Amino acid sequence: MLLGQRKNYWRAPALVSYSRYSVLGVPVDTATSSDVLDFVRDRVAARDPARIVTVNAEFVMLSRRNRRFREAVASADLATADGAGVVWALRRQGATLPGRAGGSDLIWSLSEQATRLGHRIFLLGGADGIARKTGERLAERYPGLEVAGACGGSPRPSEREAIVNLVRETKADILFVAFGAPDQDIWIAENLPATGVSIAMGVGGSFDYVAGVARRAPRWMQGHGLDWLWRLAREPWRWKRMTVLPTFAWLVLRTRPLRQKGSRA
Repeated sequence: MLLGQRKNYWRAPALVSYSRYSVLGVPVDTATSSDVLDFVRDRVAARDPARIVTVNAEFVMLSRRNRRFREAVASADLATADGAGVVWALRRQGATLPGRAGGSDLIWSLSEQATRLGHRIFLLGGADGIARKTGERLAERYPGLEVAGACGGSPRPSEREAIVNLVRETKADILFVAFGAPDQDIWIAENLPATGVSIAMGVGGSFDYVAGVARRAPRWMQGHGLDWLWRLAREPWRWKRMTVLPTFAWLVLRTRPLRQKGSRA
């Protein structure tokens, strides 16, 4: 269901070329990676805090049974399509988008832009030492990138105050959180204002890829939407989480697609 053209609520905005749809009740924007870069640039310049979520099929299904997660995703300022299933669901409704905009790619492109624009990034989450290693790898790739801080931490309430204070003291502009869903997006929704950052985005297992402790699917598999198969082969424990994918596809097929972009379901 098309929810309408996205509006610019920040100062001196770039022109917006994407729209917001609903995928089984979860809002998703048809924003490209370029749109995300523009969005981040403008929000940091305006010091106008915003949350970005990258939505895949597992997110959609999890939001149906987790109220706090559903509310966190629904209230995000920008929700990109991260996953072949969500892209397919959008296209069935008549949406036009070249492909997905996922956290594993955006962490690189946003860091490159941060280097050019002087934005400071903070890395939060991951296993012991992974956030620090991720910062080192990004700084190696983009000389001049300001990594304001890196911290493992966790979403446990007992750690909240210390983490929030740490992030705020670094005066970071962009916060990448790798707690995994649903924890990372709930944590960001509840703590963004207190951190003082302009942009916060959950990136799941992206730190592992950047740090080199895990390998992403080959490009040809990514291009054919087979990332899930690659991850399942390397992490068999994921099979329980992936059992929701057939249900997601069935529910999408039951939903009447829009006949044209401007109509409403």
